[in-house]
Amino acid sequence: MQDEIRDKSVALVIRTGKNGGRLTAELLKWAIRQYQRNTQGHPHGKQSVKSLVKQGAGVQSIEITDQNIKSFERCARKYGVDFALKKDPSQGKYIVFFKARDADALNAAFSEYAAQTLNRQGRKQSLRKQLSHFKEVVKGLVAGREKNREKGGIGR
Repeated sequence: MQDEIRDKSVALVIRTGKNGGRLTAELLKWAIRQYQRNTQGHPHGKQSVKSLVKQGAGVQSIEITDQNIKSFERCARKYGVDFALKKDPSQGKYIVFFKARDADALNAAFSEYAAQTLNRQGRKQSLRKQLSHFKEVVKGLVAGREKNREKGGIGR
């Protein structure tokens, strides 16, 4: 009796293993087809100037300073803007190239970027500055080492 149960369970495992393998292979093939179908279009987000121009849409540009370029990239990715950055070493500025049809999205990204940079300037003092300030305050509050006779110290 036990031998029959063991043989049937082994046969079930083998059949399930074959079907599971086929199912996994079919699922992987489907995932690869989906990936290839989605990557046939143009790239999105940050890219080279050459690939941006190849896409055929009109390209416009704006100059920005090199401070906080990463926060600008974050905002541009958030709004789905296709852009390319080119550094101008003579002036120390970046030139942002973008598609003409992305102008509205780029304006929204720039307004958010500007709001973020303005908020950074109005932030609280750094923790180190606060700590040094409080060190100075404590130095002024430290009492002398001599005991005060009126308060019940030494010398009664």
